[in-house]
Amino acid sequence: MITSHAVRAAVHDSFDRVVNDLTELVAIPSVSAAGHDPAQVSRSAEHVAALLRDAGLEARVASVQGPNGPGRPAVLAHGDGPTGSPRVLLYAHHDVQPVGDPDKWRQADPFVAERRGDRLFGRGTADDGAGVISLVHALRLAAELNGGQLPCSVTVFIEGEEEVGSPSFETFLETYREQLDADVIVVADSSNWRVGVPALTTSLRGVVQVDVRLEVLDHALHSGQYGGPVIDAVTAMCRLVATLHDERGDVAVDGLVSHPAAAPGYPDYPESDFRNDAGVLDGVELVGTGDLTARLWTKPALSVIGMDVTPLRVAGNVLAPSCTARLSLRIAPGQDPAGALASLEAHLEAHTPFGAKLTVCAGELGPAFDGTAQTPAGRAAHWALTEAFGTEAVNIGQGGSIPFIATLKETFPQAQVLVTGIEDPDTRAHSEDESMHLGDLERIVAAEVLLLAGLGGAVAD
Repeated sequence: MITSHAVRAAVHDSFDRVVNDLTELVAIPSVSAAGHDPAQVSRSAEHVAALLRDAGLEARVASVQGPNGPGRPAVLAHGDGPTGSPRVLLYAHHDVQPVGDPDKWRQADPFVAERRGDRLFGRGTADDGAGVISLVHALRLAAELNGGQLPCSVTVFIEGEEEVGSPSFETFLETYREQLDADVIVVADSSNWRVGVPALTTSLRGVVQVDVRLEVLDHALHSGQYGGPVIDAVTAMCRLVATLHDERGDVAVDGLVSHPAAAPGYPDYPESDFRNDAGVLDGVELVGTGDLTARLWTKPALSVIGMDVTPLRVAGNVLAPSCTARLSLRIAPGQDPAGALASLEAHLEAHTPFGAKLTVCAGELGPAFDGTAQTPAGRAAHWALTEAFGTEAVNIGQGGSIPFIATLKETFPQAQVLVTGIEDPDTRAHSEDESMHLGDLERIVAAEVLLLAGLGGAVAD
């Protein structure tokens, strides 16, 4: 039987190995986005499979055909627990985001992990390298502390294309459905409330992404000779984008689900803490109405995440004939992505200025997730997190989207789904200077060992 004290001691004693393995994984630039070397994603998959084999599991690299070609390689691994023990599916992903602007990193190479104080910096240190490595070492230690056998039967699925929307995810689930079927699914790819305070994520917003194109001319024109009667496409786009929010900053698209108060039991989020966590500049006002947590988790949000305009270095005195903007709409739990897309398209059509030609091209449509921690697995996770962190675990929502979680729930409706935290408010996932708090990483590994032991009935205290 496994005790909390023994778990914490074992993780502490082997933590240098945990950090070394994370450093080695970060060194593989496994960027799954188009235009980057796909061989590095394959290399990362093989590396993760080797780590899982070293932890005592049978592991292999697998992929399926996606909608636009072969899917990026994932890792499947399995270890048997006692006969009749629960089947647990552990999920993380080994692909990472591009580095962004190299000049905004404090280190010369984002793929060379650098320790500064109590944090390890580098692309993928948190999202989701820490998720991968924490699972590897939790499995290793759970078996070691349980007499050489895992306390429950475990299948591990380490995806290789989460950062590009998981295009072959559904096909992968169908192809390997029998192997992936589980009583409990644990996703290691969310956030904790803050450093030292663990959390389970019980709701996630979904996502609708569209490219919006406006055309006003069949060619560029001299801005002095023709400006006045004709508005340039960039200005037209600015006027259209400005209609997406009301004067208070709330999304102004009719037909979207919106909950002005977050679920009961969610923690309060003082504005001062949010401003500090988000890096909001002094004097910049927060927008929107309702509880701050609702604005983050249960109300829609709409952002312009890209726009094709003429760069200043090549700008001339011309009227731009066309402009394209990419919009990212985060939808609240309970919102159908197709319905949200229809509402957004209707709004854009109704507010297109001056008769400009509008084209809307839909991209990613990802469902929201609305779960609960009031399940046997949820209560086991709360206990494990509280024991490992020494602080009471909380339930939170997330403003970001992990659409495949809803897909997992639909595919395995009998499974209890747990979304666990890796990141913290200063992780800066997807941004420059991404980092992982090493104290939290140690506690996360311990919590995962305790969760596996608890689910398998192998806890002595």
